[in-house]
Amino acid sequence: MQLVINGLVIGSIIAITAIGLSMIYKTLNFVNFAHGDFVAFAAYIALFANTSGMHLASAFLVAILATIVLGVFMEKVVWHPMRRKNASRTTLIIISIGLALVLRNILIFIWGGSTRNYNIPVRRGFEFFGATITPNQVLVIIAAFILVFALHCLLSRTKIGKSIRALSDNIDLARISGIDVDRVILWTWVIGLGLAAAGGVLYGLVTAIRPDMGWYLLLPMFAAVILGGIGNPYGTIAGGIIIGLSQELSTAVLPTEYKFAVSFVVMTLVLLLKPEGIFGGAK
Repeated sequence: MQLVINGLVIGSIIAITAIGLSMIYKTLNFVNFAHGDFVAFAAYIALFANTSGMHLASAFLVAILATIVLGVFMEKVVWHPMRRKNASRTTLIIISIGLALVLRNILIFIWGGSTRNYNIPVRRGFEFFGATITPNQVLVIIAAFILVFALHCLLSRTKIGKSIRALSDNIDLARISGIDVDRVILWTWVIGLGLAAAGGVLYGLVTAIRPDMGWYLLLPMFAAVILGGIGNPYGTIAGGIIIGLSQELSTAVLPTEYKFAVSFVVMTLVLLLKPEGIFGGAK
């Protein structure tokens, strides 16, 4: 039961961060390897705000805003000019890897390579069928549920959400239909990186904050996206939960350091057996 609870918590974080990765890939047609480092960036911004005297709830919002601002800046300075030059996928991937390395080393330069924690009181957990659940774990699950529900409402009931879905299906058809493609792409970055930032702050609640935390989350995120079906946000949510549970449950029979290999095994099996994902998506 303890492993199941831990898996649900980590799976919730993987799910909301992976949704952003999936949306950006489906809309812009390239894999953003810097996505995980945006997760770490948000956690450190929240850490800075929190240790400077700000309540963690306010630090949460500041971190999301700062991450979105950075993402929009990169869209204007890097990604948009690259699209205008018809840069290849390989070029975009190399740029994203370079950006990931730059972000990670900036975090190390400013905060060092040691692990850090938020300045919040330690609260005792409560018993649940023999397992111990901490208030932070409950907070993570509730926050993830609220974010997923808000995303569902945005994608299904708002004009910008419908435009994002249209753009992910066919960017050329969306353009000739009168949709402002650049504006929708900007909103895709805002939503995708906003979710990544939220996941980063929440991840810092249940584990230590360190510069490479986003890198270690990147493979589980890819696994969740592929398992759920690329471009399928609801499948990605289910994929994230499955990956989180499989990683934590694997520690019952394997050493803890091998649990990230479980993500790789799951991702490889899905690619071999059902490339479109269990819940359907782009191959």
